[in-house]
Amino acid sequence: MIVRGINFIKKLKSGYGPGKWRRWVSCGILVATGLVIKSCIEPFSPPEVTNPGTYLVVDGFLNINGDTSKIVLSHTQGVNDGGQFVREWGATILADAENGESYAFQDVGDGSYILPPTTFNRDARYRLRIKRLDGREYESDYVVVSKTPPIDSITYRVDEGRNAMMIYVNTHDPSNQTRFYRWNYEETYEYRMAYYSSLTRDYEKKEIVSRTDNVNVCWRTLPSRDIKLGSTIKLSQDVIRDLPVNIVDIGTNKLYFGYSILVKQYGLTREAFEYWTDLAKTTQGTGSLFDPQPSQVTGNIHAKADAKELVFGYFSAAQEQKKRIFIRETLGSYPRCMPPDTLDFKEAFEGSAVLLYFYMGQPKSGYLGTSESCADCRSQGGTTTKPAFWDQ
Repeated sequence: MIVRGINFIKKLKSGYGPGKWRRWVSCGILVATGLVIKSCIEPFSPPEVTNPGTYLVVDGFLNINGDTSKIVLSHTQGVNDGGQFVREWGATILADAENGESYAFQDVGDGSYILPPTTFNRDARYRLRIKRLDGREYESDYVVVSKTPPIDSITYRVDEGRNAMMIYVNTHDPSNQTRFYRWNYEETYEYRMAYYSSLTRDYEKKEIVSRTDNVNVCWRTLPSRDIKLGSTIKLSQDVIRDLPVNIVDIGTNKLYFGYSILVKQYGLTREAFEYWTDLAKTTQGTGSLFDPQPSQVTGNIHAKADAKELVFGYFSAAQEQKKRIFIRETLGSYPRCMPPDTLDFKEAFEGSAVLLYFYMGQPKSGYLGTSESCADCRSQGGTTTKPAFWDQ
C-alpha cells in the first residue's frame, strides 16, 4: 500500500530528531515477466536532517468493477513520532468524471473514506478532488480506466531450499492491451494454542467458573505489505505466468491448520506503472539517502494553491479482479509451550494466568494456568470469529 510504501519518504521529508533514524529497506526480486518487490528489514542510520514539515498521503483508487472504493488520508511522519500513522478525518472527497458527473465519498472515520458500489462509465476519465478540514484543496490529474483481465489461476508449491510455500499468479490478456499489472493480497490463516482454556474468572461473584467461549482457535487476516508489479511490454503475448505473489515461511505455522489467500489484480497505465516502479526503487535502494529524490514518487495529486507543496500518492481508476484459494497441507508443527503451573485459588483468581482446568494429583491439587501466548489465541492478534468464507 502507499502508506507503507512511502515509509522512506516519510523519514526524509518529516524530519529527524536528536537521535538516529532507522528506516525499512526493501529488497527486490526481478522476475521474467515482471518486477516483484519483497520486503526485508535492514537497519540504516542516515545523517541528521532537519525538516519539520508533514505532508498529505493519499492511498486508494476508484474501483470501477462494481465494488466499494476506498481512499485513506494520512500524514507523513518520522519514526520517532510514534508507531501509528496519523490519519486525517473531516475531509471532503469527490471523484469527478470528465463529463461533469461527480461521486462523493463518505467519511467513515479513522481517515477512511468510502464510495459504495456504483455504476461507472468505463470509457470516461476520472479525477480525485480533496478538500481538507482546514480548507486546503487538492486534485489529481484525469486518468483513464485501466482494464484488468481476470486472474487465470493461483498456484503454489513448496520450495524446500527456502522451507517456504511459494504462491504464484497467472493471467493473460488475449487482446494484448493491459501489459502493466500490480497485485496485492489478503492472507488468512487458522491457528491454535498449545493448551485449551476451560476456566475463567467471574469477578462479580468472585468465583472461577467454566468458560463459555473458545479461545483456543483463532483466524487472522493480514494485508500484503510489498509492491508487486509485472509487465509484459517486452513480450509478444500479454501473458503473466508463475509470478511469485507471496512467500509463506513454513516455520510460521501459518500453513498447519489452514491457509487462504485472496489475490487482487489491477491493470495499470504506463504512467501508473512508472510511479509504482519509482516508488519500489526508492524503498528498496541501499545507496544514498537522497538518490533518487522523493519528488520522483509524489504521484499525480497536486495542491491547488501551491504547486510546490508535496503530496504523496497516485490516483487510479481500475477494474479490480480477485481470486481466492485455500491451502490445507498441514505444514509446520503443532504449537508447543512449557508445562503449565499449578495454582491455588488465590493465585489463580488474582493472577493473570489463563486458567486451563482444575487438577487433582501430586505434588498438589489446584488450578492449572499458563500464559496468554500459550492458551489465548487472541493474544496473537487474531479473532475467534470464523470468516464467512472459511468453509467454502
